[in-house]
Amino acid sequence: MEVYPNADIERAAAGAGAAGCDDAAPRALVVAVEPQSPADDAGFAPGCWVTSVDGHPVRDLIDWRWLSADDVIRLGYIDLDGESGEIDLEREPWEDWGFTFEGVVFDGVRQCRNACTFCFMRQLPRGMRPSLTLRDDDFRLSFLSGTFVTLTNLSAAEEQRILDQVISPLRVSLHATDADVRRRIIGKHAAHGLEALDRLLAAGIEFHAQVVLMPGVNDGAVLAETLAWAYERPGILDVCIVPLGYTKHQTAFDRSFNDAASARAVLDQLEPVQRRARAERGTPWAFAADEFYLSAYGSRMLGHLPPAAFYGDFSMYEDGVGIVRAYVDDWEASVPLQAACARALRRENARVRLLQGFAMKPVWDALLPESPLAGVVEPLFVPNDYFGGNVDVTGLLCGCDMAAAVRREAAARAGDGGATTLFAVPRVVFNDDGVTLDGMDLEEMQRDAGASMAVVSCNPSEFLLEFSSGAQAWDRRHA
Repeated sequence: MEVYPNADIERAAAGAGAAGCDDAAPRALVVAVEPQSPADDAGFAPGCWVTSVDGHPVRDLIDWRWLSADDVIRLGYIDLDGESGEIDLEREPWEDWGFTFEGVVFDGVRQCRNACTFCFMRQLPRGMRPSLTLRDDDFRLSFLSGTFVTLTNLSAAEEQRILDQVISPLRVSLHATDADVRRRIIGKHAAHGLEALDRLLAAGIEFHAQVVLMPGVNDGAVLAETLAWAYERPGILDVCIVPLGYTKHQTAFDRSFNDAASARAVLDQLEPVQRRARAERGTPWAFAADEFYLSAYGSRMLGHLPPAAFYGDFSMYEDGVGIVRAYVDDWEASVPLQAACARALRRENARVRLLQGFAMKPVWDALLPESPLAGVVEPLFVPNDYFGGNVDVTGLLCGCDMAAAVRREAAARAGDGGATTLFAVPRVVFNDDGVTLDGMDLEEMQRDAGASMAVVSCNPSEFLLEFSSGAQAWDRRHA
């Protein structure tokens, strides 16, 4: 399974400070203006601030979209000279206003007040950039960027705002509905979150729910109770069950569902729930994260992985539900590309090593032996020493570990007189600024590895085209 860091959240966390001061009114920083748009015609430029629409403060992108829905608005602003004022803007019915803002929240990210035992942010090594360690629990980011929130910090005013602006669907961290277990997992505010969830559901707000499953804590009978509670509430559109992830930088956990027996037990428990939901609602409703299938069946997972139709619109894709199925289907649809890629690389006596997390090993073990790419394109599995624990997905690989793996592989191939080895790094390991989780860019990784690398797509149909360009074009692009 591949888990991808959410770049939107990191940008929101990094960019929320200036406008998020407690003693300042919220304001949205303009970072781009569309030429010939109403914003451009009014003289706005990057560096200006939008402070209000029709007298109402703009706290976030939701407010902006809600308040600026009319075709004539009165905009509060601060210009490049620091002068504030208001101006009337008008647009055609089909026209965008032309503003691009920094981030998606303008008054500061709402932070978490829980003490969740499994919290990944509390398991990170010291020295990571602040945007990665900020523990957000903000319903607006849930709506705009797909994060899961507990609702334990939700005020009455915020609850009313969700209803007034119909901020739906949201994504909620459910974990458990048993009061004692829930408090043990989340902390003293656990009940507040569940009560808020029930009120919002009763008022018509819909939710995607997530359960982080911990062995011996909220699995088994507790999971059955949680799923029964959720199924009784039609506003819970679906539930994804993801296994506990833990790093070496903590002492609370030393196991998850990484063995075949425990992973299969979870899948077996979900099967009757899914069967009932498909009969009554036309959807499996309860979805297991891909790790459960990979741990339960290993390289035999192709015979057990649900088909694409099972996942519907793949609404839980970013949470690791259905990524492997999408990857397998893309791979199988790209067989002609695989053959062409293999021919192109053999012509230049080149081969590709694609860096991957160990979570993908069962997938490659199942797909590669029968492929024309066998012996030409090979995965280079990288142990995640930076985080340790059971962290093994590609999206959480760090620059130091990837550089070390390439350095070892390059040294092993030095002087063998064989094919040219091209090292490919999936784009998902970098944020929008081209930096890995441990703060390295591609140039630093190459310098540390002592070898050239290229950044490629994560999708087979795309990275095969990139590989097919061959060694010479590769060197020209990434020199």
